[in-house]
Amino acid sequence: MPSVGAAIGYAVLAGWSARLQRGTISAIMVAVWVLHGLALASLLGVEPVRFGFATLLSVTAWLVLTVYAIETRLYPQLGTRWTLAGLGAPAVLLALVFPGSTYPALLSSWLPLHWALGIASYGLLGVAVAHAWMMQRTEQHIRRGTPAPNALPLLMLERLTFRFVAAAFVLLTLTLLAGWYFTVVLATGGWAWTHKTVFTVMSWAVLAVLLGGRHLWGWRGRLAVRMLYAAAGLLLLGYVGSRFVLEVVLQRA
Repeated sequence: MPSVGAAIGYAVLAGWSARLQRGTISAIMVAVWVLHGLALASLLGVEPVRFGFATLLSVTAWLVLTVYAIETRLYPQLGTRWTLAGLGAPAVLLALVFPGSTYPALLSSWLPLHWALGIASYGLLGVAVAHAWMMQRTEQHIRRGTPAPNALPLLMLERLTFRFVAAAFVLLTLTLLAGWYFTVVLATGGWAWTHKTVFTVMSWAVLAVLLGGRHLWGWRGRLAVRMLYAAAGLLLLGYVGSRFVLEVVLQRA
């Protein structure tokens, strides 16, 4: 089963990556990436499509791994492999246990675009959070005068973090616009202020303030990282939180 194989691969990377050679690690990462992708295809690539909070977390973990794999080709010294792998294993297993609800009928053939934009914004914001965490670790090691776990300069990590933040903000903006179009125009109804919508708009607003403060006043350091974490937390509460309550707590599809 692809999900179990991916989880085992993630566990190997999380527990034994320090003892493995670089070539072995690269081979395991490729295998995990393929198996994880196959596990997602079994949920999203068949009719009727199944989707839920666990599926979104699994897709986000897969996208983070994808970006990380590309970055390690550009920056071989990049670290935190074990941390990302440790988060990937529970994500892929959660999607196996909680596959989500079925979506047999679509309001429009363009509706998957709205989903794709939302998923991509989750993934890029997850990548930004991972880079912010690496940036914090690097800064702590610099203050202590000890070698950093990754050899990337602090300013480079900061630039990468905010590039991903900006990309996530653009995609989240497009997601909200697409959601408005499908809700108001195609459904000929009003904008529904559900829990998901409220938390998503709040996350968008925090990201807008963060990017504006960065551009106008050069915000950085702890303030910027905390705002990024807050935006990511609000976005998680938006869909993952509401769907978790429906699927697990209330056990309603």
